[in-house]
Amino acid sequence: MQNNDSPPAAMHNTGDAAQTMNGAESLVRTLLACGVDTCFANPGTSEMHFVAALDRIPGMRCVLGLFEGVVTGAADGYARMADKPAATLLHCGPGLANGLANLHNARRAQTPIVNLIGDQATYHRPLDAPLTADTEGWARPVSIWTRTAQRADQVGADAAAAVQAARTAPGGVASLILPSDVCWDAGGRVAQPLPDVPVPRVSPDAIEHAARLLRSGQPTLLVLAGSALRQQALADAHRIAAATDARLITPMSNARVSRGRGRLAVERIPYVGDIARSKLAGIRNVILVGAPAPVTFFAYPGKSARPYPEDALIHVLARPEEDLADALARLADAVGGRPVQLSDVPAPTELPRGAVTSEAVAQSLAVLIPEQAVVVEESVSFGRAFYPGTVHAAPHDWLQLTGGAIGEGLPLAVGAAVACPDRRVVALQADGSGMYTLQSLWTMAREQLDVTVVVLANRKYAILLGELAGVGANPGKTALDMLDIGNPDLAWVKLAEGMGVEAARAVDMEQFAELFAAGNKRKGPFLIELVI
Repeated sequence: MQNNDSPPAAMHNTGDAAQTMNGAESLVRTLLACGVDTCFANPGTSEMHFVAALDRIPGMRCVLGLFEGVVTGAADGYARMADKPAATLLHCGPGLANGLANLHNARRAQTPIVNLIGDQATYHRPLDAPLTADTEGWARPVSIWTRTAQRADQVGADAAAAVQAARTAPGGVASLILPSDVCWDAGGRVAQPLPDVPVPRVSPDAIEHAARLLRSGQPTLLVLAGSALRQQALADAHRIAAATDARLITPMSNARVSRGRGRLAVERIPYVGDIARSKLAGIRNVILVGAPAPVTFFAYPGKSARPYPEDALIHVLARPEEDLADALARLADAVGGRPVQLSDVPAPTELPRGAVTSEAVAQSLAVLIPEQAVVVEESVSFGRAFYPGTVHAAPHDWLQLTGGAIGEGLPLAVGAAVACPDRRVVALQADGSGMYTLQSLWTMAREQLDVTVVVLANRKYAILLGELAGVGANPGKTALDMLDIGNPDLAWVKLAEGMGVEAARAVDMEQFAELFAAGNKRKGPFLIELVI
């Protein structure tokens, strides 16, 4: 949904006050009227009138990030858990550029974000000042909607349209570019919220087509994504699987999955293509429920780009913008699916001892993850055992890096903690990718967010060692040195303490369990450097 026009919107004036209100004030008031009450920000000169408006207009929580990648990733994590958009505040084109990687991830997660970007004044832009850039051109590839505000009296209407666009199913980044003069000029008007766009239902023909496939007896795979991974939708998917012997799976990376004891589980497509193709061998039909056709993360010489058989047929039950939960419920009814009884699995209690392994950490997590925690996983290579190994942990939500641009785990944790102040957030973070957005720790400390960070310190880009083999490279010392981040070692305890976060180091499973349990009971952030 790309749109650069400014359609009329319902306006709200307050007599003489409306004549003196500037564009920035109308922007803040409109966002609040539309339910956007949280802003993750890293402002500069072009955004100072927005910052000043926050002193005069109560109601907006502003969370400062020291780097724009923290800001955009936090807005992603917030909306995934709050089910409504936050705003970002970025400084001109270069500030947007610093945040683009996590906006890319947010686009892949279909996360609603109102992405506010300051810009040169309209009359200053033609002079080509140092920060002048093609801001709109940079924003478009990660946005479902873009617009540059033209006048102060239109800013409110533009903001209301941005919120509506971000909230339209399945959700996305709506980028509104704000030249500084349209923010400081008088004449701002507050716009009323625009109505939500109704979520379309899947057609009866699509339901019947999928039901016929499932009744055919051919090996069939349902690929679930988006809102199909919430608790009730998963229960209906399991009704379908039980009635038809269909297999359920998700893409490797998902925005949010409801899981843990008392919830029905779903497997993920393995990252490694050979393993995925072996797992899905024999599948004849692939039915997509809010998901794209599965594809391997990268291409490899002489290997298929598909994790399923080449001769399998792709079918669409529901597109991402359609009502996925409703489609699964109707399909379950169509195939006669009955509620699936959960197996009575006791809570795991045994904590492993000794050396740190992926399986041992998963076992500890299964025992110690707090009730209703939000788990943010960017464990990359070491954490392959974490997802399957925590299926019987306490009920929790599982958030992942969705677009492959590493460095979003810590910002996601910031946003999730702001959205869910009554829930503990657990961030499982690889050390190399954690360095991309280390500044997130400072925001956690400043906001006193209840986050337990586990840094998996193997001191290497371990996943790339496997990728070297996967592409058939024959590495020597120079290549291997490029994947080594242990010379010098990253001192995560000192790095965290320098950001205001208390931290400790664990070198075996006993130390890890003790620190993890204690960290989850405290207020505010705590970091564990787990040496692996």
